[in-house]
Amino acid sequence: MTEEKGNHVKKANTGDMIQIKNGAEKGRKGRVLILRENSVIVEIGVNKKTEEPIKTVVNHKNYKLL
Repeated sequence: MTEEKGNHVKKANTGDMIQIKNGAEKGRKGRVLILRENSVIVEIGVNKKTEEPIKTVVNHKNYKLL
């Protein structure tokens, strides 16, 4: 756990499933690929035409663990 402005924020680990709470991808679920100091990189799907993964960056305050 890390302390951020007096609140405890539980960080996800690589491979964890999360749900995004804010932003354009609100409500989407994804798998954590990379853990950074202030954010995580998440795979939220696959492009059907190119078969490439769809990834986004999410701040630790803007997701919840599933």
